Amino acid sequence: MSIIINDEIIEKIRDSSDLFNLVSEYLPLKRAGSNYIGLCPFHNEKTPSFTVSETKQLFHCFGCGEGGDAISFIMKMENLSFLEAIKFLADKYGIPLEENKNVNEKLVLEKEKIYRINVEAARFYYYNLINNKRPIIYLDNRKINRNIINQFGLGYSSDSWDGIYKYLKGKGYDEKDIEKAGLIGRKKDGIGYYDKFRDRIMFPIIDTRGRIAGFGGRALDNTMPKYLNSQDTLVFSKGNMLYGLNLVKKHSDRKKIILVEGYMDVISLFKNGINYSVASLGTAFTQNQAKLLKRYGEEIYICYDSDKAGINATNKALRILRNEEIEPKVIVLPSGQDPDDFIKNNGLKEFEKLLTKALNYMEYKIFINKQKYNLSKAEDKIKFTKEIAKNLRELKSPIEKDVYIDKISEDTGISKEAIRREALGINHSSGKTIYEDKYINTKYRDNKNKITPIKIVLESAHLTAEKTLLKLMIENKDYYEKIRKQLNKEDFLNYECSIIANIVFEEYSNDPQLAQIDSKFILERLKNEENIDLSIINEIIDKKFDFLPEDKDKLIEDLVGTIEYSKLKIKRKKIMEKIQEIESKKDKGEGDVYKFKSLCSELTELDRMIKSYI
Repeated sequence: MSIIINDEIIEKIRDSSDLFNLVSEYLPLKRAGSNYIGLCPFHNEKTPSFTVSETKQLFHCFGCGEGGDAISFIMKMENLSFLEAIKFLADKYGIPLEENKNVNEKLVLEKEKIYRINVEAARFYYYNLINNKRPIIYLDNRKINRNIINQFGLGYSSDSWDGIYKYLKGKGYDEKDIEKAGLIGRKKDGIGYYDKFRDRIMFPIIDTRGRIAGFGGRALDNTMPKYLNSQDTLVFSKGNMLYGLNLVKKHSDRKKIILVEGYMDVISLFKNGINYSVASLGTAFTQNQAKLLKRYGEEIYICYDSDKAGINATNKALRILRNEEIEPKVIVLPSGQDPDDFIKNNGLKEFEKLLTKALNYMEYKIFINKQKYNLSKAEDKIKFTKEIAKNLRELKSPIEKDVYIDKISEDTGISKEAIRREALGINHSSGKTIYEDKYINTKYRDNKNKITPIKIVLESAHLTAEKTLLKLMIENKDYYEKIRKQLNKEDFLNYECSIIANIVFEEYSNDPQLAQIDSKFILERLKNEENIDLSIINEIIDKKFDFLPEDKDKLIEDLVGTIEYSKLKIKRKKIMEKIQEIESKKDKGEGDVYKFKSLCSELTELDRMIKSYI
């Protein structure tokens, strides 16, 4: 149905909506003065920044900036268009909508027809199931009773080439529409149709609005593939749906969601009291599915099989989830077991224990690679460390890196310094230690003789960030504009980087039409410079990127954060030196006591700021 939307209808919906009650259906809220607060459902956070005003009937998140009224909230939460959100709320509050008969409704009608066909198909499959011993015996062996069958709407497609075809034709549906629903296919000779699902346990795939969008089928014999899904249709897309999400939305508190491999895993966990698991429809996990998990769950767990395929799938899911700024944990099952097997053999309590012992990203990478390599052998130690070093590079927090560098050093006996250098991809062919810059200079000077070495140690992560930001600015003025809003040229502490920063800032400032800076120009400017490490210059010039343009904002944010973090640590070190200097005095005057307290107060604030980067 196409409907007429006018200001009157919109206002009626807004007036009927109680935003507090509406939002409370999706997340817990607590009173805070005249408003309510909770954890934002649109981004990951530990401290509540999502506010609902009961008087204004508006919401706002001070963390991610999302805000609006009941309509915009439903659009965001349910992934609906404006029109769909209007229909959703109108139906919820019993507001009649006027049909717009002047609009072409062909597509809408086609979708509605497919949903109706799917409902009829589900009924047919269910009837087949309860009237056939073979699938019932299979489900009995999996401890799936009639109550679970009904809750999930399970069914059975008989071993027939035209069972569903004849049934739906008998219900008055055209074969072309049944084909569009993905239930039948055209024969190779082009004459007639055949059922796509045969001799399979059928799993209706239900969206978050309770509509049957498609089906999954599990073979009862050795037919391959073991699992078969509906083809993509007007209402169904494997990569945009998660099996069981409708039940998570209905039954769970959505604090946790466990991502499992298959339909039976979801059902097994559900019948054992775990109502917060979903499956990725037997296909590779996708970015859109990650977005769904982020929308509906606070803590995400991956619980795939422990075989080679399961490990590969886990690694892929980890990467995709982390790209969505989700920090998932991995539930590690004993070799050869899936969640159903484990609970069957060990019980629910033991599975819940596994949940509490779930591994974070780095813990899982270390665990998996320990299974892969024999750390008693020198060769395997090297391979193990090189492999883990790749993962260390992905960590944003320097403190987190240090924690795992310590752990890897303990496990392997390899020095922390060597692991750190490997993790940061440092080339030591020059024989120089990259962690100590010869010159820290916050101002470019023409007279090199006036530049004096300053003994400050730069973390390699900071130096890498400086070099990467400079390369970005050289290559693209848009990147430069983005970066200069967050950093000054004086923030580049490495001597070579400070010189290049001055050139970059100067050139873009002098020529507003300049789109990028020629690397040859920079080299020409620096060829006669003394006391300069050309290897760092060349490294910046030759640096290659493997990120997508759309990822640049996140990359710049991380790099700037690294520099800010490093600056805070340098400042902290200086304060600690001053504190220690006062403490070492035998006779402390009143001024020393006052200065000591002031420094301690400053140190506390610095520690708070440093902690915010972790």
